[in-house]
Amino acid sequence: MKKFYILLEEHTVEKFEIEAEDMDEAFKIVEEKYYNGEFVLEPGNVSHRLMSGETADGKECTEWVEF
Repeated sequence: MKKFYILLEEHTVEKFEIEAEDMDEAFKIVEEKYYNGEFVLEPGNVSHRLMSGETADGKECTEWVEF
């Protein structure tokens, strides 16, 4: 039997309402609030799931695939 490492990635989605002069300012506000812990994504709101794999010896790896 060979050993494999399987990587799982989830993308979560949450909508936040922001008041700003333009989209750049809105992005800056959201980023600041996110890093300050004011905006937190709730678990379970997954929009995409991806999987990739590689052999333990690193000789083979796959592309990311959605599942």
